[in-house]
Amino acid sequence: MPSYTEENYLKAIYKLAEAAPGEEVSTNRIADVMQTRAASVTDMLRRLGEKGLLHYQRYRGVSLTAEGRRLALQTIRKHRLWEVFLVQKLGFNWDEVHEVAEEMEHLQSPLLIRRLDEFLGFPQLDPHGDPIPTEDGAMHRPQHRLLGDLAPGECGTVVAVKNTSPLFLQYLDKVGMGLGSLFEVLDKVEFDNSLEIRVNQNQVVLVSAEVSRNIFVTA
Repeated sequence: MPSYTEENYLKAIYKLAEAAPGEEVSTNRIADVMQTRAASVTDMLRRLGEKGLLHYQRYRGVSLTAEGRRLALQTIRKHRLWEVFLVQKLGFNWDEVHEVAEEMEHLQSPLLIRRLDEFLGFPQLDPHGDPIPTEDGAMHRPQHRLLGDLAPGECGTVVAVKNTSPLFLQYLDKVGMGLGSLFEVLDKVEFDNSLEIRVNQNQVVLVSAEVSRNIFVTA
């Protein structure tokens, strides 16, 4: 059974590989995500390699083994189910759940997670729109577009976010662009690619290019 820290490393490596398919998951990239020194990462990678959870060759990057991938997806599944529970059943806001779920994702009871999934009605998405892996590791990935790729006149619905930091989520709440919000792109400012958007058929907001690159929509 992996330790809390080992689970966090496996999850981080999986997400880095998922975010940039085909790119090397390097020690430095892992160190940035884990907020630690590259030397500490190297020691952990060596340990995980000895346990058969990843393939690691110095200067050639890292890839998870089948067992490492299974454990990473298991941790992600628990995290996202707990986020759903916190929002739907305990009244947490979507910007408040990440840190709590980070603690709860390390509970090692398959039966508890199975019952939690059933209790919640087998949700497919977490409160941020991220897909929840099934118990056997399958994960449905909806086809989304980035808001920043839309042109004036296009309409759609906010369905997920890339940036899940509390400050970003609080900003979206402030401008009324939570999940499920309807919008219409009114204009794209040529100078900086910011977007003028009508939200829920009434409020008009101006969002920066950075914001628009962190919102997934269906259009």
